[in-house]
Order: sequence, then C-alpha cells, then structure tokens
Amino acid sequence: MCTLTVSKLPDWVPEDALRYLEHTETGQSIRKLARRAGCHPSTVLRQVRRIENQREDPLIDSMLTKLAQWPETGNGVDPQSGVSLVTLDERSAEVMTRLSQPGSVLAIAEGMENAVVVRQGDNADVKFPVPRALAGAMALLGWISCTRTGRLSRYQITQNGRNALTRIVAERENKARSRVECNWASNIGAANSKPQPRPRRSRYGAGETPLDMLARLVDKNGEPFLPPDLVLAGKRLREDFEIAQVGQHLSQQASHFDSRTCNGGGSALRISPCAKEADRRAKQALTALGSGLSDIALRCCCYLEGLETAERQLGWSARSGKIVLRIALQQLKSHYEAVDGAEPKGRKIG
Repeated sequence: MCTLTVSKLPDWVPEDALRYLEHTETGQSIRKLARRAGCHPSTVLRQVRRIENQREDPLIDSMLTKLAQWPETGNGVDPQSGVSLVTLDERSAEVMTRLSQPGSVLAIAEGMENAVVVRQGDNADVKFPVPRALAGAMALLGWISCTRTGRLSRYQITQNGRNALTRIVAERENKARSRVECNWASNIGAANSKPQPRPRRSRYGAGETPLDMLARLVDKNGEPFLPPDLVLAGKRLREDFEIAQVGQHLSQQASHFDSRTCNGGGSALRISPCAKEADRRAKQALTALGSGLSDIALRCCCYLEGLETAERQLGWSARSGKIVLRIALQQLKSHYEAVDGAEPKGRKIG
C-alpha cells in the first residue's frame, strides 16, 4: 500500500482530488474521509467518482499519477516543470490570456512533454509552449477542458478559467498599486529628510492610473475592456479637473499675500480664464453623467482612487465598479462628441 502524505501535497490541489487520492492511494474509507471533512459520505463518494471519470482526460490522468508518486519524487511533479501555488498563478495567467483569444486552443500529443497554444489563422510557427505539468494542473483545477481526445488532444479555457484569470490580474494590479504607493511615500520621505536636485516632473504621476490598468484587460472575444477612445475621454475629464484645481489653488495663494486682503479690505479670488473654462467643462461633463455615474468617474478618473476603494466607499459589490466605470466613460465619450460637434473649434476625441 502506498504511503501517500496528502498533507504535503501542493497547496493548489483541489479538495476533491485530495480526497480521491486519500481513498485510492492510502486506502482510507469513504466514511472516514466524510467524518474528517464533516460532510455526508455520499458527498465524498460523488467527488471520488467525478475525479475517477475525469481520468479519461490525459492531462488529468498524468497529473494524478504524479501526485500519487509524491513520496517517491519528493515534489509530486517533474522537477524541470514543477508547479507551486506561486508559479501556477504567474505562469498560467499568460497561458489563459492567450486561450481567451478567439480560435485559440491548447494542444498536446501523446508522449510529448510540452503542450502548445495555437490560434486559428496564425502562422504554423506561431506557437506558445506550455509545460505538461502546468497544463495538467490547470486541467485538474477545471480552468481548461478537453474538447477532443486522441493522439492529439485539444483543450479550451472554461468559465472557471476566465474567473481565475480575472482574479490573478486583479491581484497583480493591487500589488502594483501598493508598490507605487510605497515608492511615492518613500520618495516623499527622502525628499523631506535630505533635499536633492530632482529632474523636471511631468504633469501627471508616473504610476499607472485605474484607466491604464483596465485598458490592459481583454474580454472573452479578445477585445480590450476599455477601448482607447474611452481612456482618452477619462483623461480629458481629469485634465480639466486638474487645471481647475491648480487655478483655484494659485488664486488662493495670491489672495493670501494681497495687501488689500491683509489690511482687511478683502478682494475676490482672481481665477484665470483658462481655469474657469476648465472648471466649467468638468462640471458640465459630471452633470451630464448624473449622480450615479459621476461618482465613479470622479473617484477613478480625477482622484485616481482604485476600483476596490471606490466600490467600498460607494457600498457597491465587488468587481462591479469596472462595469459601471466603463458605462460612465461611454456616456462621457458621447457627451464630448456632442460638445465637439456643437463647437467645431473645440478639441476632438481620437
């Protein structure tokens, strides 16, 4: 009897596969597994049968075979293409991004160590290699499914795979945003502690905005989640907002040192015509969006709040902010097109 140490299996192995291996490799009964899991024995039985039926899939069968040999190999997978919880997310994201494109499939032949991702219509030499262990882990997790078996098996991405890709991309964006915020904080601290010459700054920060991050996402058809014209509309709103804010700030500083103000005479804030016009355009655009869409546009386009922060502040459900933001940008684009059509000398989008 094999002495499989299930507790030392990789963290990414799903629960039903773990119970299947405990039952088939260590000989533990269904009732014992059910008592440990706190569920009915029929639940564990269904899980075991489902995994057994999936062994007709060549990738799943080979991955379960390697996991069953865990004590013998020491890592459960090929050392040259080992899969851990970290490398699984990092390496599978690129694979699933390619599989999300229309006409893309993952193909693997019998006896081959690597699979390939190919796309219908591309040249024959345009192939993306995928280690067999990585493909087997994705199949066992249900991120890809076999559509045709034989000497050359073909796989396509599933809805679970698309959801996993969205989660991985969101985690990457959150980590990138945290690094940018930490860099800003460290740079400010260094500047306050020790003044040193700095290169000329651009108008906007070097960090990626929420629009830039969403512009990298693609939908199930391979199209960008935010087309360039929508991103440009959001940046146009931010530019007007920034100009209006800078104009008001400068006028307040000027009035502070005004001799008439200091003597008690008082004077109105002198805001430049450019800042007034930018303020009018920004308010007109936000008014055209309405109370619901203007909130997310103001937070993400002007204040550069992350989507998670905006969703939490507005009391929205998770991952709903990017959908509402896209609708807001579509309305914003239509507003600017109407304004540009009424004013031929104004700026044009695109």
